[in-house]
Amino acid sequence: MARDWIEFVQTQNIPWSPHDLWGLRPGVEVRVLSMDPETGACSLMVRYPAGFAAEGGALTADEEFLVLSGSLALGDTGYGDRAYAHLPAGFLAGDLTSERGATVLTFFSARPARTDTPANYDPARLVEHLDSYAVPYTGNFHPEFPPGAGRKVLFTDPHTHETSWILGTLPMRWAERAEKHPVVEEMYLLSGEVHGDRGVMRPGAYFWRPGGIAHGPYGTLTGNLYFFRTQGGGLTTEYEAPAKPFRWWPEHAPQLPNSLKPYGGEAPPPPPPW
Repeated sequence: MARDWIEFVQTQNIPWSPHDLWGLRPGVEVRVLSMDPETGACSLMVRYPAGFAAEGGALTADEEFLVLSGSLALGDTGYGDRAYAHLPAGFLAGDLTSERGATVLTFFSARPARTDTPANYDPARLVEHLDSYAVPYTGNFHPEFPPGAGRKVLFTDPHTHETSWILGTLPMRWAERAEKHPVVEEMYLLSGEVHGDRGVMRPGAYFWRPGGIAHGPYGTLTGNLYFFRTQGGGLTTEYEAPAKPFRWWPEHAPQLPNSLKPYGGEAPPPPPPW
């Protein structure tokens, strides 16, 4: 059974819940963004309190994360604002600590458990630490992609070609055509706003979109930063005429499963800059 189609929810509307990450990290709080009910693969926001500490070790699932605020450490490796890691199942990590607390976007490839017999993993699938500020932008990643955007590639799986990246776009930019991808596309909006076919997304917006669903076109007045992932392969794009032409300030009309409908409201607009 696949995950539910979510497009989109403002994660600040979802309440924090006490959690122990299946016995791995007692004392954290979690927002569950999406989950596969069969495998336990999930996308979470995890909030670590100041002074947090938990045992390290190897897990039975891949763990991928991006620090949204605060900082944490795995052994001697520190992770500050926008630091990223992709730790394959079997990777032996140090103890996890957070002196001042942290909020971390976290993804597990299956329900995680600690293992005393770590499996071998492909080192090409390991990104132990990456400062996303230091990752250069690349462009021209699709000949038909509208100009005015750049991509910071954080991870590409050498076997499946699944990819995680940050996309930055310029202010006052919009597109005229809809897009379609054959793979799952998952997104968390880090900053800025996005006007699209289902409303205005603001920082904290999240979607999980199955492959084959046309979406957009999109535009932004402020410019923005997105965090994207694909599941089921690398990203390829087909462009097509949209069901509706692009317009600013579209009606709020998210696609949500029943579990998220209570949290499907709009985010409040940001205060004026004066």
